[in-house]
Amino acid sequence: MTKTETFLSGALVVALVAALLAGDGCKRGPRANAVSFPASNEVAGWAKSGDVRVFEAADLWKYIDGEAERYLKFGVQRAFTADYKFQNTVEATVDIYVMGDVEGATKVFGSEPASDAKQVELGDGARLYSQSLVFREGPYLVRIVAFQESAEVPQALLALARDIEQRLKK
Repeated sequence: MTKTETFLSGALVVALVAALLAGDGCKRGPRANAVSFPASNEVAGWAKSGDVRVFEAADLWKYIDGEAERYLKFGVQRAFTADYKFQNTVEATVDIYVMGDVEGATKVFGSEPASDAKQVELGDGARLYSQSLVFREGPYLVRIVAFQESAEVPQALLALARDIEQRLKK
């Protein structure tokens, strides 16, 4: 092999590596995972009551039968879900839907009912109800639903949501 051929071979390898690094092969996708959920007592009053469950897009119907189509339409990739208890009395479920992009999360959020909701500053948009909170942060849609009602539930949901928001930004 001549010096010119060696140089051209090396240049070709460098060009291929650069193309891979700049292309889809190295793009960082959504980062939500089990670490996105606070452990027990990392948020005042909240205790995690089970493991994080994961549902890929194709299996989402096993978790939210009847609603899965709406998420699939907007590009859901997977969903993470975990159960919590607030002050050992209020049970709640936290769902983090990982969408393919910000637009998908925005569309799902926009399709949520806004009546009876209070707009709160959280993520890229949030709605607080008496027993639930929905917010979007980048390509994520987060839903927290409490199964009992009390005066402190909305603020407790907000505290849990703020912690999750910070974890998703990392």
